[in-house]
Amino acid sequence: MLERLRLPFEVVAPQVDETPLAGEPAERTALRVAELKARAVAKTIQNALIIGSDQVAVMGERKLGKPGDHAAAVAQLRSMRGKSMVFHTALCLHNSATGRIQVANVPTTVVFRDFSDAQIERYLTFEQPYDCAGSAKIEGLGIALVERVASDDPSALIGLPLVQLASMLKNEGVEVI
Repeated sequence: MLERLRLPFEVVAPQVDETPLAGEPAERTALRVAELKARAVAKTIQNALIIGSDQVAVMGERKLGKPGDHAAAVAQLRSMRGKSMVFHTALCLHNSATGRIQVANVPTTVVFRDFSDAQIERYLTFEQPYDCAGSAKIEGLGIALVERVASDDPSALIGLPLVQLASMLKNEGVEVI
């Protein structure tokens, strides 16, 4: 997704604990983990703009994390049928040269169709979204499970809010265009 901004970048996968804290709201979890990721990379890369991002899906009061396996994904998708969810996509831009940190949450509301168990199985066979919050891989076949999406940033649902990131980069003196 970052290639869309036509800026040079390097991908570094930080090793951080993404476990939500007890009683922590979904939005706060996403913000905290995005910042943890950026700070972890900043320890090893100097004089760079470091992006951390995280997404937490919530249905009512229930957080839906990454399912990890087929059975958990089936259970998540069954619980989502015909319902509305909010995906909190947090973004952190850490300037490791100055120490400045910008964080933001970009929520996206998704209303799911009332799909069948057979459709769930076909979707999981093709996409295997076991590492996606809520088992919903909207950038692929998962779009067929969706009835409606509402967000200020259409790229947020895919995992990196590019509209917000462009604003943050501008605050650091980087013009995308």
